[in-house]
Amino acid sequence: MPGSASISCLGPWPKDVGIIAMELYFPSQFVDQAELEQFDGVPAGKYTVGLGQARMGFCSDCEDINSLCLTVVQRLMERNSLSYDSVGRLEVGTETIIDKSKSVKTVIMQLFEDSGNTDVEGIDTTNACYGGTAALFNAVNWVESSSWDGRYALVVAGDIAVYATGSARPTGGAGAVAMLVGPNAPLAFERGLRGTHMQHAYDFYKPDLMSEYPVVDGKLSIECYLSALDRCYSVFRNKIHAQWQRESSEKRFSLEDFGFLVFHSPYCKLVQKSLARLMLNDFLSHPNPDTETGPFTGLEAFRDVRPEDTYFDRDVEKAFMKASADLFERKTKPSLLISNQNGNMYTPSVYGCLASLIAQRTASQIAGQRIGVFSYGSGFAATLYSLRVTQDHTPGSSLDKLVSSLSDLKLRLDSRSKVSPAVFSENMKLREETHHLASYIPRGSVDDLFPGTWYLTRVDEKHRREYARRPLDHDLPTEPELIHTNSGTKTEHIPSPAKKMPRIPATMPSSEAAAVSN
Repeated sequence: MPGSASISCLGPWPKDVGIIAMELYFPSQFVDQAELEQFDGVPAGKYTVGLGQARMGFCSDCEDINSLCLTVVQRLMERNSLSYDSVGRLEVGTETIIDKSKSVKTVIMQLFEDSGNTDVEGIDTTNACYGGTAALFNAVNWVESSSWDGRYALVVAGDIAVYATGSARPTGGAGAVAMLVGPNAPLAFERGLRGTHMQHAYDFYKPDLMSEYPVVDGKLSIECYLSALDRCYSVFRNKIHAQWQRESSEKRFSLEDFGFLVFHSPYCKLVQKSLARLMLNDFLSHPNPDTETGPFTGLEAFRDVRPEDTYFDRDVEKAFMKASADLFERKTKPSLLISNQNGNMYTPSVYGCLASLIAQRTASQIAGQRIGVFSYGSGFAATLYSLRVTQDHTPGSSLDKLVSSLSDLKLRLDSRSKVSPAVFSENMKLREETHHLASYIPRGSVDDLFPGTWYLTRVDEKHRREYARRPLDHDLPTEPELIHTNSGTKTEHIPSPAKKMPRIPATMPSSEAAAVSN
């Protein structure tokens, strides 16, 4: 019968499948949240303290979801000296929809034309901020399947998060993350340890197909996020307890068993509350918590609360945020660099947090650690899973290369240009009025973009989009590299003068490729 063959008949699993390399892209301009508070006429601290946000990146009308993804993919390939024929699967997770039929993945395929590689599986995945995680799971599952041909999978998560004028606007942002997936990865998925929760709700959705703006029920969205976190953590703990019991261990899982924890971050303050929420779960599930000493000191008054009654309980929130303050500083705060400085990127948000953590730690500091990853997308879909960092942090190791590749993250953030809230507001108005137009030439300044950034040059009368790439260096020819959405246009590649990372092998070792093909 189909599917009845024993696992032993299918050959061994590829070893340590996970994330080998990462690349981020965020816009070259930002608005200061303190200045935005003044501009919006709200009390000082509403965005900077209440939300925990310092800066918000945004795109002009010359960038769209296609250009963001083109930029981050080409940057990853160039910096890691990868050939396009080494990729056998390309998955895109996004909720920024500019075409109801044509996928972003097919636009990215133009980067593959010169290589002649059209044998690339995968397509776009959409469910609010969860699409990037679904794409990543698809890529991992492919490498671990009988369909795998020994090549890398490439996962792209990208979005432009914009809101109508009002209280939600400061929770916007934009960016893209690209991740190279394969075996022998420095960040390996822990097999069997995923806690998922899926449920129907209208907490955040985009029913107006002519608008970039969502419909948001803020209070319901927070309740959905926290309830999903509760359920995912419960399922994850049950699964790891089952694994440990098979190994004859009766140990109880707690937050201390994570070396680090990263979360989908709509805004930084919600992440801090989420870690406190997990401590509440540890406290309530513990058969006999010590409230005299240790992390649960002074929490005895909350022993009998029901989690579903505490989503907006300020006493519970305050008590557990205080109790988890040390955990937050050690395990989660380092992951909030991109979120604090660039805002919510939707699907790339949690992976921007993962990259922020790696960028601010040395290879030796994260080697061997378990990283918990909580991904959430409204509607709603959520998963808590774990990555195990390789023990090998020697110079030239895969972990050393990954850490080195992200070490310039803060420098890149600091190299952006600040614009006034008035200019930001004008840009939002322009996008609102023009993002769906045909026969349109963008008005944004290409000179404001980072070198090597793809940008929209025009939308023709049939809504077909054309793109060009800013040269990587001012010493290069000024004629931009051109790309069009109709497949007849040849791409002319400009060589990268930038410092590249040590080369990653073009294909998997033959022993790994054969592991699941026998």
